[in-house]
Amino acid sequence: MRVFQLEGDWGIGNLRPATRAKPTPGPGQVLLRMRAASLNYRDLVVLERGYGNFTGTLPLIPVSDGVGEVVELGAGVTRVAVGDRVCPGFFPHWVAGVPTLERLTASLGGPLDGAMAEWMCLSQDSVTRVPAHLEDVQAATLPCAALTAWSALAVCSATRPGDRVLVQGSGGVALFALQFARAFGAHVTVISSSDEKIERLRALGADATINYRTTPEWAKASREITEGRGYDQIIELGGEKTLGQSLRCIRAGGTISLIGVLSGTAMNAALGHVVTRQVRLQGVTVGHRDGFEAMMRAIEQHRIVPVIDSVYPFDDLLGALEHLRSGTHFGKIAINHP
Repeated sequence: MRVFQLEGDWGIGNLRPATRAKPTPGPGQVLLRMRAASLNYRDLVVLERGYGNFTGTLPLIPVSDGVGEVVELGAGVTRVAVGDRVCPGFFPHWVAGVPTLERLTASLGGPLDGAMAEWMCLSQDSVTRVPAHLEDVQAATLPCAALTAWSALAVCSATRPGDRVLVQGSGGVALFALQFARAFGAHVTVISSSDEKIERLRALGADATINYRTTPEWAKASREITEGRGYDQIIELGGEKTLGQSLRCIRAGGTISLIGVLSGTAMNAALGHVVTRQVRLQGVTVGHRDGFEAMMRAIEQHRIVPVIDSVYPFDDLLGALEHLRSGTHFGKIAINHP
């Protein structure tokens, strides 16, 4: 089968097309004919061995997210049938329950082989059916970014109608967070550095927006939006340079879901705000299969459609990764499999 893999050494320059033997499903496993994949920022980190020993060993098939069609069943498989379209779970060993080191350190696209292959063989317990209204490239965007947003809003917290939610940026997690929060009936504020992107965010349903380049003290500007009350939840994607302002505009007893560290990893915030206002800092790392299935039901119920920026052919994985690295995209970058 055709694959893309890192071989010889780490670094995007060592990513090459290759061939491997087609896998055969054993007991409890399913064979997927992969139809599409999509990129996340972590895929760039993996290429540079950014997770250290937890990144995996070479050769490695990259990219965590994809969708495929079940074409063959191993003995004893009952959860899915031949012909089903399914997404592999980002953490294939995390079906339910609390996170553990074992569950969090086995992820597709590093250290485990990922979705840039014609075929994948996986446990039936690690795959989830996708809503029928989604095209392949749309469904392929769901395992990492969508589930992270869902876990923040629906698993680690319970977002309710009328809640005020602030989302940072317009990346994959941010756009899914906007769509899910709106489906829950929340009032959503999004901050962005681009007026052009702000227009598109409003078209997607953002109730309020702030350009943080023209309004660098966006925490102060948000007080009017929340009528001085503060946000019930903040989807914190910036990290070092944004957490301090998030702490100034979260309500007493509110939750900051710490998901990204795009502006730096150092802790540079007044921690007194956390203690005196009983703020919850909640780390979120994707989620488990049971949460993935619940998210799929919500996507189907509300007919939510992921935002796609662009679609690349399988052979142009490098072009797709360079587009991701540029940061100019709005929505997910997808890849059609041959």
